[in-house]
Amino acid sequence: MIRIGLVDDHTIVRAGLKQYLAEQVDLRVVGEACNGNEALELARGGEVDVLIMDLSMPDQSGVDALSAIKARFPELAVLILSGYPEQHYATNLLKLGASGYLNKECDPAEIIQAIRTVYRGRKYITPAVAELLANGLGGAQVDKQPHELLSEREFQVFLRLAKGETVGAMADAMALSVKTVSTYRTRVMEKLNLATNSDLTYYALKNGLIQ
Repeated sequence: MIRIGLVDDHTIVRAGLKQYLAEQVDLRVVGEACNGNEALELARGGEVDVLIMDLSMPDQSGVDALSAIKARFPELAVLILSGYPEQHYATNLLKLGASGYLNKECDPAEIIQAIRTVYRGRKYITPAVAELLANGLGGAQVDKQPHELLSEREFQVFLRLAKGETVGAMADAMALSVKTVSTYRTRVMEKLNLATNSDLTYYALKNGLIQ
């Protein structure tokens, strides 16, 4: 039996997934969470084999939640199920330790396949994500958006800045010094060729990285 934790801030989404997964004899939803802190508690409980997690959550982004979970429970399979297109997040999240990335518009049967795959300790890579990874390995930079060239940590800082978080608050939340976060901010600004935090927010909204 594969024990599953559902992490999504929309009750109706969790209910729909739970009902669908209940039709599979080898799957059982054993816990639910609506934010990153609750997701961490689910992982800490040790009763979950696979976490299915959204990216948009009220207290922290799925990116930060994934980092926190994988830092403490590196062996736990985390499958991202997001409304954001693969090209916006997939490669960065796989680098951060996600076991797979699915768009919410995927065929429901693909979710089942992905769960069984990551439960066995393997990555679940869709054709779209495989192409993104192949382009990255090949060094193809021509068609990449500037944010796709950020490192994992720079990407985390970028998202927090875009949502209006201060450098001091980020330093506390990420267990980094203010100086280190400021350095990351400078790198992000340089790589994206932006001048202000407002520019960052506009960029993130325009590219569908935040809502």
